[in-house]
Amino acid sequence: MTTAPATTALTGVPALPPLLLRGALLSPLKRPRPDADFPRTRLTVPGLRVDLARLAAYERVCGIPTGADALPVTYPHVLGFPVAMRLMSGRDFPLPLLGLVHTSIALTRRAALPATAAYDLTTYVEGLVPHRRGTEAAVVTELRSGADLVWESRSTYLARHRTDGALAAGDRESTPAAPLPTGAEWRLAGDIGRRYAAASGDRNPIHLHPLTARLFGFPRAIAHGMWTVARCLAEHGTPDAAVVRAEFRAPVLLPGTVTYGAGDGRFELRGGAGRRLHLTGTVEPYPAA
Repeated sequence: MTTAPATTALTGVPALPPLLLRGALLSPLKRPRPDADFPRTRLTVPGLRVDLARLAAYERVCGIPTGADALPVTYPHVLGFPVAMRLMSGRDFPLPLLGLVHTSIALTRRAALPATAAYDLTTYVEGLVPHRRGTEAAVVTELRSGADLVWESRSTYLARHRTDGALAAGDRESTPAAPLPTGAEWRLAGDIGRRYAAASGDRNPIHLHPLTARLFGFPRAIAHGMWTVARCLAEHGTPDAAVVRAEFRAPVLLPGTVTYGAGDGRFELRGGAGRRLHLTGTVEPYPAA
């Protein structure tokens, strides 16, 4: 008989900086592998309400029109990110937080989400899978209004380590594709990472300054992956009930110039002289056909 996972109710959304510090300190002690155990506890934040001033700041930095009484499809991820970090920064999470790469996200919004409503948020680790370049963890976040599941996401995070290089269940094969029709070109300022961090609370040093980004192997600061998704969806638009899927292919260096392309329910972000592919995604009505 399978035992139901334990649920821990939090009194509020935890502060991110101590969690990032804890994860950084514990990272050297961890040896990732796909068959490792992982935390089974589900963390919940009941009666969560949105800070409307922070929401407006988030909308401005992502190019989303402000003033609508509905949450952008990506915003619940921002609400749940500190809760996910509490799980991933813990001693019992087997992957090191330092160097962990957000590789994909799938979002499902079943209806418009009023910005002034109260929600119950739940986050848990779904499991680990082998990847050609290491081990991936899947983290699920759910938003409920009363008993109704109104929004959910599934993010994958990759810890790179030595493997035999074989294609595994966690891999997503890359197939070359012609660029989608260009819809816009954006010149990104060097401070976009700091502005998004202030609005979202995600102050990972790789996004904030060239000096701190170099400590982790990047020549300059890079844009948050979730900012690139939100900015593309602000241009693309999403129905009230929608399924969004996105894969992060390559970091966007700041400052820089990128092109947004879209067609047939797909969107992408490319940049650089070689039209490097940074992001691919799809938008479908819910339930997806």
